[in-house]
Amino acid sequence: MKRLFYKKIHYKTVNINTSAPKPAEASILVIYTGGTLGMVFDEVGKHLVPFDFEQILDKIPELSRFGFSLTVISFNQLIDSANVSPAHWIALATLIEENYAKYNGFVIIHGTDTMAYSASALSFLLENLNKPVILTGAQLPIGAVRTDARENLITALEIAAARKDGRPLVTEVCIYFNNKLLRGNRAKKVESAQFGAFESANYPALAECGIRIDYNSLVIKPYQPFSTLKVYKKMDTRVAILKLFPGVGPEIVESIINLPNLKGVVIETYGSGNAPTESWFIESLKKAINKGIIVYNVSQCNGGTVMQGRYETSKSLMQIGVLSGGDITTEAAVTKLMFLLGNDDSYGDVKRNLTRAIRGEMTV
Repeated sequence: MKRLFYKKIHYKTVNINTSAPKPAEASILVIYTGGTLGMVFDEVGKHLVPFDFEQILDKIPELSRFGFSLTVISFNQLIDSANVSPAHWIALATLIEENYAKYNGFVIIHGTDTMAYSASALSFLLENLNKPVILTGAQLPIGAVRTDARENLITALEIAAARKDGRPLVTEVCIYFNNKLLRGNRAKKVESAQFGAFESANYPALAECGIRIDYNSLVIKPYQPFSTLKVYKKMDTRVAILKLFPGVGPEIVESIINLPNLKGVVIETYGSGNAPTESWFIESLKKAINKGIIVYNVSQCNGGTVMQGRYETSKSLMQIGVLSGGDITTEAAVTKLMFLLGNDDSYGDVKRNLTRAIRGEMTV
């Protein structure tokens, strides 16, 4: 029996028309899940408390120049992103499905720690997406003097509303952070102390934001005029990550691949997909694969790609049936494996889809 998730999220809704009394140029749904961006100091000025989005124009008066109609859905129980689960991903996908026809674009305010996981998961759950879904957050709260929250939120909203000839300029799940728009399932958090928290080492930025926003239309998913959004609501969490390191022993590897009901392992190898050639290691993985456990090879490097068989240290992996993840990130690999195990009809379909791009998450 697959372990599948759905969770009803309770939230409150705030409507803000920044264009009044003129007609709105665009309608944007903002989903506030929690995270650093939405924090302000209390009246005493000592403690950070969640921001009341009914006062957003007081905190960010620049929004009144856009002429947007904003609706803010705020989770009643705000979550630190370290507590995000597949249940939250499905809840977010469901909210987008329920509101898809009403809005030109969507902005999700999210903590940075697991933002790349959430962006990757949503890219898989939202098939045939034809509108922007922009995740953003901040390294400093909106109430801080030197905050990056204002610029990140303002620009994320502008991108979510951007259209040309009646069509959105962005039609996929993205992360906007520190002047760059990145494909969500290509992004990775690489910094906790600087404003440039995210990087997309294996795929170009979709837009660079300076004095103006320069869109790289050649790398943005093309608009599909006749496609219909399909939202999936199943994820299977019976997966694990095995990170290799010099000195990793049989007891560690065995403890992971022998987890009860395990269906898949993302194995983080060295460089271009290399791993120890010791017989115990290869036999352990072979035994797992023979039991029906999928082993998916991704690189520990931020950039580059897995090329199984290029070196002797990865040839054995290819021979026993380890699947290559190419240049996919660990975040996208884990969420893609959860998604495919939860939704594909057969073991063969899961394996086939892991080695090809289904949402632009890897280069093949």
